[in-house]
Amino acid sequence: MPPITLLTDFGTRDPYVGAVRGVLASGAPGAVVHDITHEIPPQDVMEGAYVLRECYAMFPPGTVHLAVVDPGVGTERRAVALDYGGHRFVGPDNGLFSLVLGGDDPDGLVVLDRPDAWRAPEIAPTFHGRDLFAPVAARLATGAALSDVGTPGDPLRVLRWSQPIADDDSIRGSIVHVDRYGNAITNINGAEVAARMAGRTLRTIAGGTIVRGLARTYGDREPGDPLVVVGSGGCVEVAVRGGHAADLLGLARGAGVTLVFSS
Repeated sequence: MPPITLLTDFGTRDPYVGAVRGVLASGAPGAVVHDITHEIPPQDVMEGAYVLRECYAMFPPGTVHLAVVDPGVGTERRAVALDYGGHRFVGPDNGLFSLVLGGDDPDGLVVLDRPDAWRAPEIAPTFHGRDLFAPVAARLATGAALSDVGTPGDPLRVLRWSQPIADDDSIRGSIVHVDRYGNAITNINGAEVAARMAGRTLRTIAGGTIVRGLARTYGDREPGDPLVVVGSGGCVEVAVRGGHAADLLGLARGAGVTLVFSS
């Protein structure tokens, strides 16, 4: 039986995570459940999307990823399950899966519109994580097909900052995450930057700061100097050696970052 991962903004002081885990244990008693995190800031869909993208591929193919960051719970937003890259995902259609897909289409997508796949015919409109998403995730982990839990639907919603814009001489992206060290992580693919730099120089504009070149490690610059590096997740980061780049350079999530290539 494949494992199930759980990512939420529930925190751990309330009963919500325990309730979801209880439904998973009842529906898929043989599945190992891994908590990615429950400390996504409340209702912060972009943060959830970033953390999910960074973690999902570390798990084995077939893993079912249950992700619940759902400020629109109980509204007309869709509940979905999808296949992508050998993994399965269950959660709200609010952009939470945008960064995982990276502009691709899912390999399969259904809208969770079959009450027989839910915990009960009458589900709590304020707790779809327990009553809708968890039962579906358990069914998928025990071998159900997407068609067993829903019907095909239209394309997923995409977050506003999810994809950079590129031309021959520049890439315009956004900061999607600031980590605890203050590194401002963008949605710009580092491999693409390296390919574009062949025979050219790089200038990065982030807020009011211009950073030249591409460092290999954080230690490639002098203490206190800003730098641009490709981080462990494969995306471009703006950092300050020994300092908190977001605070020192006035960078925040959602802010634009432009990379300019010159001959």
